[in-house]
Amino acid sequence: MHARIGRLSRVTIIRQVTAWPSETEALDAYSRVVTGVAEKLGPSVANLRISRRGRLAGAGSGVVITPDGFLLTCAHVVAGGRSRARASFTDGSDVEVAVIGADPLSDLAVLRADSARLPAAELGDAAALRVGQLVVAIGNPHGYEGSVTAGVVSALGRSLPARSGGATRIIDDVIQTDAALNPGNSGGALVDGRGFLVGINTAVAGIGLGLAVPINATTRRVVSALMRDGRVRRAWIGIAGGARPLPPRTAALVGRDRAVEVVEVVGESPAARAGLRAEDLIVAVDGVPVRGVDDLQRLLDADRIGADVALSVVRAGERRDVAIRPVELGAR
Repeated sequence: MHARIGRLSRVTIIRQVTAWPSETEALDAYSRVVTGVAEKLGPSVANLRISRRGRLAGAGSGVVITPDGFLLTCAHVVAGGRSRARASFTDGSDVEVAVIGADPLSDLAVLRADSARLPAAELGDAAALRVGQLVVAIGNPHGYEGSVTAGVVSALGRSLPARSGGATRIIDDVIQTDAALNPGNSGGALVDGRGFLVGINTAVAGIGLGLAVPINATTRRVVSALMRDGRVRRAWIGIAGGARPLPPRTAALVGRDRAVEVVEVVGESPAARAGLRAEDLIVAVDGVPVRGVDDLQRLLDADRIGADVALSVVRAGERRDVAIRPVELGAR
């Protein structure tokens, strides 16, 4: 009798151990974050269809960024299309949208929907991202609405060349992620684990690698200019550069630990005429500190086109001011 009870007890224990967990128990922390982000942001991501002469000219994704109907997408998604397009959402709604402005040099474009009651994503700050951090990509690859992939930030500070006519510019601080991206994801949302929009998916860099234009101080100004004026004006001095840590002696001299190193000076450019050289370290613009390329691009705004600007540079360990007069990018 005791042996039978023992066998029954063992059977009961085995059944208890092998019982399937509930759906709630099966959702671990990772899954809960991804599902929560997808439920929060999915309604804000649109399937865009760009038409030209009555035919489909392009498709991609877009993200609603204001409740009154402004959407953000990639400039290459709307390139060549009419000023009108269609946007459909996961709830089945389909609205007409107008292309307000596009900036190929940041690969960003702003659209406006006829509907003024759309769920808007909340903008985050890509400057706070860390390598290894969880991110979620939401878009409509191959026309499938509300497609969600998850991964991590695999690298930060990547550069992506962008062109518009004869003008070339490097998009800096691009986010690299291993969240699976497909061509239809272009213009879709890259979201952090708290549900904030931190990037706009722009390109597939290779198997398992995707790139996104960051949402940061620079791109916020680009978006504001597109919403207000339909275009972005930039000052251009004619250098290629990158953020560099400063040697201890130089850091003590200028009071900061990073600057922008001039890698190349374009011939016949304002920088060439001002005497800038490769390996010069730009530490300030009109007295405002510069620690990275983002700072430099932010300071070279439309107000400095044609104006006298003082660049503080360190050359051969000595600090000096260089007078320069930027021109408008694309108008030189």
